[in-house]
Amino acid sequence: MKILLVGNYLPDRQRSMQRFAAMLRDGLRECGHEVKVIRPRPGFGRSRKLGSSARKWLAYGDKYLVLPHTLRRAVEWADVVHICDHSNAMYVAHLRGKPHVVTCHDLLAVRGALGEETDCPASFTGKILQRWILRSLRRAQMVACVSTATRADLLRLAGPQMETRSSVIMLGVVPTLNAIERSEAHARLASLCGIKLGRPFLLNVGSNLQRKNRDGALRIFKRVSRQLDCDLVFAGEPLSKELQQLKSEIGLNGNVIEVARPTDAALEALYSTAFALLYPTKFEGFGWPAIEAQTCGCPVISSNSTSLPEVVGNSALLRAPEDEEGFAADVLRLTEPVTRNQLIVRGFENVKRFTPERMVSDYIELYQKVCAQN
Repeated sequence: MKILLVGNYLPDRQRSMQRFAAMLRDGLRECGHEVKVIRPRPGFGRSRKLGSSARKWLAYGDKYLVLPHTLRRAVEWADVVHICDHSNAMYVAHLRGKPHVVTCHDLLAVRGALGEETDCPASFTGKILQRWILRSLRRAQMVACVSTATRADLLRLAGPQMETRSSVIMLGVVPTLNAIERSEAHARLASLCGIKLGRPFLLNVGSNLQRKNRDGALRIFKRVSRQLDCDLVFAGEPLSKELQQLKSEIGLNGNVIEVARPTDAALEALYSTAFALLYPTKFEGFGWPAIEAQTCGCPVISSNSTSLPEVVGNSALLRAPEDEEGFAADVLRLTEPVTRNQLIVRGFENVKRFTPERMVSDYIELYQKVCAQN
């Protein structure tokens, strides 16, 4: 089968979307399929002399003016086209009736643009863009949602006609992540500024998006630090000015460490040595960090919102995002070795559901289905 994957604009630095496209590409090729990846190339939006706002607007030219011309030519080669991120769903208008699939990772921005509370506020132009995405999803031949929670949002917002034109294919864990020996992890972490080897730390992985609830993680850690001598490591996007200010206001300057945009090797080491993943996120389409942590033997303390209960089930300690006292109590529960070990074992069992091989196999089956429909 000849499969054309439509990926994301690299300057947007959507690391999770890049990972997803790479996992599909590699897995499909290992199964013997021909795969090409196409994505918007930086052209209008690549100038570093312009401000970020100007580059953002010019990047729309790369995405919505230039790529469609390239895409219309590329689809002739393919048996099936897979748009890897629903935020690019508008490309379905250029597929000329070619069998296709769109993966929907979440509809939180769409919901925010429609006035729902998802911690994803939208500007005037953002509302236009998100409505365009929703209209395009309605036109898609098949939408693969990464969780039943996300599919429920799709059916509610896009209409009951999506019942037969959507399915659930949950993500696979990144194949390069595994539990590693503590000595190897320490060797990798030795060069990271601020990490104190051998000292326990809680880990939070993600961005500063409001829905990620990093401010809540700071307040939870403040409660924990009164009884447990440890650090809090934020891996991913550097803390915003507002979060830096909150950190200072509650007196955590010496115990909060930032690891900006870690490599996969560094992230693997962080997961493998963390006391626990502290993940009080408010809204998720899936929740990749939870299964990444479990793959590396890291216990997970997570919110019970949106997709997380179906992703982790009874393999993690779950709390309502606003229950900061409960989160702190769960961290302290893990000081009991039996409880901690039980959670680690459950985590290893849970991630067996999320192999990349299973994810790729499910997509191949879906490709065959949409091709048969045509």
